[in-house]
Amino acid sequence: MSVAGVLFLVFTVLLFLNVPIAVALGFSSIVALFMTGTPLDMFPMIISAAIGKFTLLAIPFFILAGIIMEKSGISERLISFANKAIGHVTAGLAIVGVLTSCFFAAISGSGPATVAALGVILIPAMVKAGYGKGMSSALLATSGAIGIIIPPSIAFVIYGVVAEVSIGKLFIAGVIPGLLVGAALIAASLIISIRKDYGLQEKASGREVWAAFKDAFWGLMTPVIILGGIYGGIFTPTEAAAVAAVYGLFVGVFIYRKIKWKQFFEVLVESSVSSAVVMLIVANASLFAWIITTEGIAASAGALLLNIAGNRVVLLLIINILLLIAGCFIDAISAYMILVPILLPVVLEVGYDPVAFGVMMTVNLAIGQITPPVGVNLYVACGISKISLKEISRALTPFFIAAIVALLIITYFPAVSLWLPNVMGIK
Repeated sequence: MSVAGVLFLVFTVLLFLNVPIAVALGFSSIVALFMTGTPLDMFPMIISAAIGKFTLLAIPFFILAGIIMEKSGISERLISFANKAIGHVTAGLAIVGVLTSCFFAAISGSGPATVAALGVILIPAMVKAGYGKGMSSALLATSGAIGIIIPPSIAFVIYGVVAEVSIGKLFIAGVIPGLLVGAALIAASLIISIRKDYGLQEKASGREVWAAFKDAFWGLMTPVIILGGIYGGIFTPTEAAAVAAVYGLFVGVFIYRKIKWKQFFEVLVESSVSSAVVMLIVANASLFAWIITTEGIAASAGALLLNIAGNRVVLLLIINILLLIAGCFIDAISAYMILVPILLPVVLEVGYDPVAFGVMMTVNLAIGQITPPVGVNLYVACGISKISLKEISRALTPFFIAAIVALLIITYFPAVSLWLPNVMGIK
């Protein structure tokens, strides 16, 4: 059997045996290295080169910032403000869920973190207002996926490093696609709410809206500081992650006073564990990707794709299907490390912009966060609402369709992603 066959066979078998993805990537890569006769002392060198990059420092800092923001009480203040402002309209609470997900996405950069922070408050509130548990959980799981599309995004950091494109440009390119996915979910929520005649809430007074805005002000300022600092040339995306963590700590300790100094140690431990998990995946996936590239697997797979697809439209459709299937089984970070070396040269060959492709791939993998069996957002939402995966999956269909429609628009109209960076002159 060829090196490629052994590599993917061992990896697939380990996945089906429920071996952690990082271990599956590393073990299958070591087996392939034995077959090629590559000296094993290359193993630490490849890994060290992959993770020893300044840009990747953004990952632990954004994770730390997201956890601090979650503990600081920003999520409930954002929800309160959105609810006071638009909770009285049709599908009001559902729209609140999507909008606050977009806001929180600009703070946490993580899908599961967004679902966890907002779902604890919003899912019980939606159920109390008459929405079904399945619909409430499915909506929060899907809108939480916007967390990796709207900047700052850990996913964009990984893609930018692997594809060697500007992370700042990727960040700004994700804004409109993220809002487009949000708009599609709002449309689906409206249709469901009108058909099922979900009740309306009492309209808040102007004074109540203003009070909620003032209370949420410091949280609303977070994306302004992060993105304003990056595009104002004050700091890089990596430095912005550190600024976000310090700002979140300041707000949590001195403004909202939700984080006590003795809790800060727990925050550091939680962020360290999460960062270690991510970096272990990056390390082992980089070895896997190195074998794919050096053994010519990426080039062969790319040539096969170009031969199968007669034109750009068909090629992009095939790539979307491939990414959606991959998202069902592997996490976003592993998908970037494995698939970018294969797919990026292919899309460049047909003249597709690498930044637009990064956004398209990220939206695909965001949808992967709500598709079993590896849909992490689904498990988080199920844990909050205490329902089965089967129940939430049934309610997921309209939101999944809405997200797919948004994905197709983003795929075939790359200007959706590129317009804002081009207008702003981001390089």
